[in-house]
Amino acid sequence: MCLLQTIKGFLKILDHHTLIVTVLALCSTYICRRFGLEADIPGGLIGIAIVFPIVFSINSAYRRRDAALRFFASMKAHAVALFYAHRDWGPGTPSYDPSEHRDLIKALLGAVELYLTASKDQQPLLFRKVYEIFSQFSRSHESLRKAGVTSGEISRANQYLRAIIVEFEKMRNILTYRTPLGLRAYSRVFLNIFPILFGPYFAYLSQKSYPVIG
Repeated sequence: MCLLQTIKGFLKILDHHTLIVTVLALCSTYICRRFGLEADIPGGLIGIAIVFPIVFSINSAYRRRDAALRFFASMKAHAVALFYAHRDWGPGTPSYDPSEHRDLIKALLGAVELYLTASKDQQPLLFRKVYEIFSQFSRSHESLRKAGVTSGEISRANQYLRAIIVEFEKMRNILTYRTPLGLRAYSRVFLNIFPILFGPYFAYLSQKSYPVIG
């Protein structure tokens, strides 16, 4: 089972792009062997041009993911606290129904998910949708006031709502400000070019050792 999972994970990184770069690298090696273009290129160039930027990008992406999960968990926790406030603080008047607030929470989490996974052209519309739900949350606090809840408790409910908005904005910033575009472009260019530029080195290996090594 472990072997199958390893093979499955390896196959995920193989696509037509990988195949094209591999074929171009083989062609570059063949041309360099044919015309005697051989050179012992320092392997440290790979570390400087590829490994360091990729490691930085991976660490940055992991930190962003970890932070986003914390913000999302905090947002859900404050939303649940708001639901409990609407459910338990009201004196139980017949005209008061806390289930409406539960539906608002479901709508909010759904809208946030759609916003975070949508394309850039759809995000402005979904962003307004999220804030429309925040506005409905705020108006729902007036139902607590009508149900006889004290001003201090309503103020606490508004603090819960503020915390939800803050956590959403933090996730939105993570979505908007990703890894620096220059670093991403730099890594992408060198990942595609280096296997081809190292053709003389692969030709050098194939002459010095067995051809298949190169």
